[in-house]
Amino acid sequence: MSKDPFKEYIKESEPAKKDKGYAWHTAIGLQAVDGLKTSEYLVHTAVRNIEGEISFEEANALLQTYYEENPVSDTSDRTEEADKVSARIAALLSERAFSFTPNEYLSIHRKLFTGIYSHAGCIRDYNITKKEWVLNGATVFYGSATELQATLAYDFSEEKLFSYKNLTIDEIIHHLALFVSRLWQIHVFGEGNTRTTAVFFIKYLRTLGFDATNDIFAEHAWYFRNSLVRANYNDLKNNIHETTEYLELFLRNLLLNETHPLHNRALHISGAFRELEKLDIQAQKLDIGVPKLDIQAPKPDIESSFSSKKVNHILKLHEAFPNQTIFGRSDVMQVIGIKTSRASVLLRELLEHDIIEPVSGHGKGKYRFRH
Repeated sequence: MSKDPFKEYIKESEPAKKDKGYAWHTAIGLQAVDGLKTSEYLVHTAVRNIEGEISFEEANALLQTYYEENPVSDTSDRTEEADKVSARIAALLSERAFSFTPNEYLSIHRKLFTGIYSHAGCIRDYNITKKEWVLNGATVFYGSATELQATLAYDFSEEKLFSYKNLTIDEIIHHLALFVSRLWQIHVFGEGNTRTTAVFFIKYLRTLGFDATNDIFAEHAWYFRNSLVRANYNDLKNNIHETTEYLELFLRNLLLNETHPLHNRALHISGAFRELEKLDIQAQKLDIGVPKLDIQAPKPDIESSFSSKKVNHILKLHEAFPNQTIFGRSDVMQVIGIKTSRASVLLRELLEHDIIEPVSGHGKGKYRFRH
């Protein structure tokens, strides 16, 4: 079976299969916002559901039984979470019931994470920070724990009062970007905030008449999260301002089927990857192969030592972790979108070729690019 059969299903002419294919494709893709990967068992289960062999309730029951019979011993392995949450997202996206209320937002979180997080459906009661690679390790300022309920209620009331009448499509896109970025920034939930926000937002978009049944969320979920980060971060002394420009590109692709490039490196606050972006575009146009790495070149000739695909992987990693930024296997999985075993193999090869070096004092399995 193809690793990603869902793309074919969302091209289906049969509405039931198309809708379910989109729901599963999006649900699985959204796990990338937390660097999670689903199992092959889930893919088989999803296909059975799309084909009409089993219901969503039966799919969830099968997953529950599967993990009861095959418990995961490694606490860092979150495949069970990814599988179960994917199935729940797919079920939610396949039903049309929706109400634009804070309770609906909390209910979605509860439905997605019951049995996974003890705080499923609950507003967090502690303050949080999160280091973001797109911000060079800095954090967005999230909502204060003491004000979350009031802030959430205020944002909902403001959106309910807002009129889209007589707005151009550009104005509509801009406003939607503002709304979802503000909702996300409150960060009502301790964990699972982005996945909950995405599901709620997709269902809200439907009530506004948008279809949103393409593969943009599935293929670019991490870009979606990073664009939310950039929409809520200021560092004025370094001339960095919060901006919805990236989120608007994402929404234009999602809602209008436009084809703007959505590369995470373009969102990095350093702006150092703009030239690499241009190189990539030129390379594609001229078909001149993979752009050379400018990482003060590790001693080996990378392009002769690795396949073009792996050179691209190395390029992406160096873009994500420049200036001796420390990273680990889970970071590699998230940036490149590969599974645990492949990430381990890639790291081993980079070590063998003296491209990266191990770093001590930051926990097991941490590395950085050599000067």
